[in-house]
Amino acid sequence: MNWSQLISNIRFGQEHATTTHHDARSEFRRDSDRLIYSPPFRRLQNKTQVFPLPGSVFVHNRLTHSLEVASLGMSLGSDVARVLIERHPELKDTNFEEISTIVHAACLAHDMGNPPFGHSGEKAIQAFFTEGEGAYLKDRLSKPFWEDITHFEGNANAFRLLTHQFNGRRKGGVVLTYSMLASIVKYPFSSHYAGHHGKFGFFQSESADFRKIADELGIIRLSFEGEPLRYVRHPLVYLVEAADDICYEIMDIEDSHKLRILSYQETEELLLSFFAPDEQESIRKRMDEEEVTDANERVVYMRACVIGKLEHECVLAFANNERLILDGKFEGCLIDHISPLQRDAYRHCSKVSYRKIYQSKPVLDVELGGYKIMETLMKTMIDAAVNPQRFQSQQLMKRVSSQYDIQSEDLETRVMAVLDYISGMTDVYALDIYQKICGISLPIV
Repeated sequence: MNWSQLISNIRFGQEHATTTHHDARSEFRRDSDRLIYSPPFRRLQNKTQVFPLPGSVFVHNRLTHSLEVASLGMSLGSDVARVLIERHPELKDTNFEEISTIVHAACLAHDMGNPPFGHSGEKAIQAFFTEGEGAYLKDRLSKPFWEDITHFEGNANAFRLLTHQFNGRRKGGVVLTYSMLASIVKYPFSSHYAGHHGKFGFFQSESADFRKIADELGIIRLSFEGEPLRYVRHPLVYLVEAADDICYEIMDIEDSHKLRILSYQETEELLLSFFAPDEQESIRKRMDEEEVTDANERVVYMRACVIGKLEHECVLAFANNERLILDGKFEGCLIDHISPLQRDAYRHCSKVSYRKIYQSKPVLDVELGGYKIMETLMKTMIDAAVNPQRFQSQQLMKRVSSQYDIQSEDLETRVMAVLDYISGMTDVYALDIYQKICGISLPIV
């Protein structure tokens, strides 16, 4: 693969259009602006990241997480561009200089396809078809579609959300640049290859769209003609992934300290483990000299130091492996290729997070409650889609936005419309609909 082809400002859905702009923003900057002003992005403010939506203590939701990932992604892209332009002077004054803007936009969008209640929402959708009441539909649906819905994935749903022409919408969905769209596809293959990890990058309904984008950008294809699609990653995916990996791991530690899941001593030990002993002493000394005495503020200070260190390490890892990345032979994520001290500290944090944070009571309560809500919504709405002639089905389907083709003659289209509707809900809206369906909450007349 080559950078001159990989970085393209062609817009999906407007490949041959000529537009006149009245300001100096680049096409990639317009991507970020379109995403920030979009309803799906705003809905992230009421979607769970890890912990319950905040009460007295403010912790991260999907929106604040996405903003932080985008900020870090811009730094990664900017530093990588600087290093590689020194190595490849011919890239100067080309679109390559804007990779920080592309990564920023992709980071804003990376969680847009996630359903309510975090990963438990994904599992509830999958389980409804694999082990729940929706299993009977297997014989009524095509195999590719069945693989899609039984592996329902927020990443694939994000690509659909940004590219699909929903009812009443213009061709091309949000109409974003090819390079930005390719940069959000973390798993560039169809659900046929999802395997036990359950990850894939696009639904069957968008496979032709992804193929069009990937081929235009010169992304290496791994599957033969006639086989389900499978490509290597667009190189910028590694920067988006690194920004996400760093933010969710390190910021979850900070949130856990605020919620008193981790003590200050535990938090300090985890954060300072990313540094050599002399660096640890230097950080403590700077905090003392700057009179940072509040425990929460000290955690913030150390967290910032860790993110800065990991950003630097990931830039080096990307630059050092540029050739392997462009050849489609790079294995793992950038975190796997940073210096041993930081890599081992990150892995240790991951183990502690899984044991103490992701298995904590507040997180489990969200997952249990969210799973039940999603299970009920899936059961009710899928039954309505399968039996649209029933009175209750018609009443339920009237609640679905007209942009979703819930009235289609095709069963698969109706089922997908239900998934579009439910996955687009916020936690609060999903709870509200659940209570109304169950008769727990009624409008006050």
